[in-house]
Amino acid sequence: MNRPEAIGCLPEFVDKMHQAGIAPLVVETFSHYYRKIVKGERGKICDLQIEPVLPESLQDADHLDEYRKAGTGALGQTVMIVLNGGLGTSMGLKRAKSLLEAKNGKSFLEITLAQAARAGVKLCLMNSFGTHQDTVDAVERIRPEPPPIYFLQHKFPKILRENLAPAVWPRNPGLEWNPPGHGDVYAALHTSGTLQKLLDEGMRYAFITNSDNLGGALNTGLLGYFSSRQFPFMMEVAQRSASDTKGGHLARLRSDRLVLREIAQCPEQDLDRFQDISYHRYFNTNNIWIHLDFLNALIQRDRVVRLPMIVNPKSLDPRDETSPPVYQIETAMGSAISLFPGAAAVKVPRDRLLPVKTCNDLLAVRSDRYILTENGQLKMNPGVTTPETRISLDSCYYKRIDQFEARFPAGVPSLKHCSALTIEGDVRFEKNVVVKGRVCIRNTGHRPVVIPAGAVLETDLFFP
Repeated sequence: MNRPEAIGCLPEFVDKMHQAGIAPLVVETFSHYYRKIVKGERGKICDLQIEPVLPESLQDADHLDEYRKAGTGALGQTVMIVLNGGLGTSMGLKRAKSLLEAKNGKSFLEITLAQAARAGVKLCLMNSFGTHQDTVDAVERIRPEPPPIYFLQHKFPKILRENLAPAVWPRNPGLEWNPPGHGDVYAALHTSGTLQKLLDEGMRYAFITNSDNLGGALNTGLLGYFSSRQFPFMMEVAQRSASDTKGGHLARLRSDRLVLREIAQCPEQDLDRFQDISYHRYFNTNNIWIHLDFLNALIQRDRVVRLPMIVNPKSLDPRDETSPPVYQIETAMGSAISLFPGAAAVKVPRDRLLPVKTCNDLLAVRSDRYILTENGQLKMNPGVTTPETRISLDSCYYKRIDQFEARFPAGVPSLKHCSALTIEGDVRFEKNVVVKGRVCIRNTGHRPVVIPAGAVLETDLFFP
């Protein structure tokens, strides 16, 4: 509903952001989105505006060998930008998730630093206020040469749904703000001066990925294709499966530009089509390539990076559902694809996206289903015999990382022949356990069950 009287709250937001030291471009960006909310817009993209992307319109990354030489030649003009703002709160962490052990005894951060060094490219880390000092301290201990460049993610004020006024929460003022999503990377690059610094140093191509996705290493075939074709923007997409019905999908606007639609941007009446993986076939892997000259020209022309808006209804305190309902304005970095005429998408193997959001994901990544290649990329183990493995760990015993570590003290089990592992109740594993096929382990008792060293599990186990 259009509420013109709420426009009077905009000066309050602007004043609040100025007092917090928020950069003018970010204040202007938030104001742009706030005016849309006042007009009743909620960032929805309906089916009538888009059509599916056809397979024949996408280049396949498996057929880019001819571009590897060009990619190798472009490495000196390339920067790897890693989004490092996550605290891992969903896993019980209170520090940067990138400091968590990922594979072979090394943290996500250590592996990322090695990836950039091996490729011979500059590395930038976009930290949040919550991850910055942890990350700086860890890098000083590791002492990579050269050290990465840092810049900080911004923040937006939360909006009360009742009257579209600024949220106020005296008991914890930090909760009055929300991260603006990874779409903030473009504004943060600019306001920090990092974009201009990179351009001055001769950087032209940026590969952007997430710190918890070790599948997304820099690839010279993709870089060569991107740089040779001089695309302003390129998104890596993969084939959707039944587990991807809620992830953002690629589509084409009637104007023929590509667009990314997240589930929060889908009207309720269009959800069935959104989740139809045979219709919208490709999802965004959050691996993005962007030509820095084009990005700089866009910012210089428009002053703000007007990404499609995502409006997330939340509780002001995420741990207290009785706290006031708010809107959080967020953006996705992949949505910039609609801003650039001539932007492209390329189909990549599914293992270019291996994010670790939960301890379920961490179990898979640490297991022998995946190997760490010489260039620091996580890849599917050639010895794997099942196309995928579905892991479901009891959240009462495995949700937090300390709980997880206590139940796998000697290492995680072998899963390369496992299609599904479900654990209900308190189950602990000794070393060299092997899981094959579909296995459910259920412990309904009050004492932990221990799976002995060297056990091979091929059938369901029930412990009363």
